[in-house]
Amino acid sequence: MLKVNSKISSLIAVLFLTGVTLSFSASEINPKLQKKIDAAITLTYEVEQSMLEEIVIPADINSKTPATLSENNLFKIHNDAQLIGYLYLGEAPSMKRKFDYIVMFNTDLTIKKSKVLIYREQHGKQIGSQRWLKQFIGLSVADNPIYGEDIDAISGATISASSMTKAVANVLSSVRLLKEKQVLK
Repeated sequence: MLKVNSKISSLIAVLFLTGVTLSFSASEINPKLQKKIDAAITLTYEVEQSMLEEIVIPADINSKTPATLSENNLFKIHNDAQLIGYLYLGEAPSMKRKFDYIVMFNTDLTIKKSKVLIYREQHGKQIGSQRWLKQFIGLSVADNPIYGEDIDAISGATISASSMTKAVANVLSSVRLLKEKQVLK
């Protein structure tokens, strides 16, 4: 009995310490997410190496954006010294939990690709299908996609699909403001 308690105590200590060592500062991305982001960039932009450069948003402009912008979710994507696009990393609500997604932009600020990185529910996973997500490709900062009108509804994934559509619309609106204020060019 003492060995089991000792093992449990050791396990709790390891989990606690792991949680502490795995906590991130504001400018770090979870390693699991980072791997998925890197893979998405490699496939989408057809590059072997890339670098993400954080985009710092002035507080007065940031307070006016509908999407949450911080130093760890809006980036320039570089291949060597060349700008090849932009990336937004966000979270959106599903029925009970949140899911992580990215929106990748061309240099002209049109959507090159959107991708659901981590989906944490049993129902609604259809929003991760590229068949559904391809509806966002080509949208520009002038667009405001509306679920059920511009973006097809998904039976069985209404909350998640609606949430993703609203999230992308907010990102587009935010990027439009950043372009107007010449934060993005």
